[in-house]
Amino acid sequence: MEDWQKNLTDMLETVTQEVEKFFSDVTDAVDAIALLSEEVAHQVNNTITTELELFLNDLIQPILDACSEFEPRSFESEWPLTDTVEPSPQQHPACVGCRHYHGQVYSGNLLVCGMHPYGWETGNCPDWEGYRNY
Repeated sequence: MEDWQKNLTDMLETVTQEVEKFFSDVTDAVDAIALLSEEVAHQVNNTITTELELFLNDLIQPILDACSEFEPRSFESEWPLTDTVEPSPQQHPACVGCRHYHGQVYSGNLLVCGMHPYGWETGNCPDWEGYRNY
């Protein structure tokens, strides 16, 4: 009776050892695949980075060379974006000397001030303020 128990125990130990060996082999294979995939990813990343850098340099360098031939200029002083209109006794007399006066022309429209965009009709504006001396 003890023979079959011993045989069963030996068989279970053998199965256990074989299962452990199987999982050990699987773990080793997974580790090898992970290492290989990391190496491949690193090589692909380096290759793509290098190729992309070369491509962009070849693409952008002629543009930069062409742009460097032009001398830098300030177009602000040559072409004002807006025209300035000063108040006069004939046009916007209530705005003469007012610190709120803006007097810029945008797309053909004069902006007199923020409070009265089209100016004040009479000679005395209720919001008139002179310039302060600080």
